[in-house]
Amino acid sequence: MITKNDILDLENELYEAMKSSNIEILDKLLHKDLIFIVPSGETISKEMDLETYSNGKLKIEELSPDTEQLTIIDDLALITVKINLKGNYDLQPFEAQYRYIRFWKKFSDGIKVVGGSGISI
Repeated sequence: MITKNDILDLENELYEAMKSSNIEILDKLLHKDLIFIVPSGETISKEMDLETYSNGKLKIEELSPDTEQLTIIDDLALITVKINLKGNYDLQPFEAQYRYIRFWKKFSDGIKVVGGSGISI
């Protein structure tokens, strides 16, 4: 059974891993078959996402999340979050607000992100 507190704790772990580019934690939290649509509209895989952090292309300086909705359906959780992000992408500084939806699913080896999407708002 997944609880809302489980997901909120995992979201916080994900945010910390994103800010510190912690590939080990990101690898643990993202499912091997992850599909994610980034704000540019591109669909990326887990490998592509991890590479963005490992090669230093994305550096997050500030990340301020505001959970909007969190729904649990059996072994699946859906969360929508508004996030203020500041950092640089491909050496270009950015500061913007985004809305994300993430789908967390429980597996025998833990709860992992299986998909999601982000848009600039």
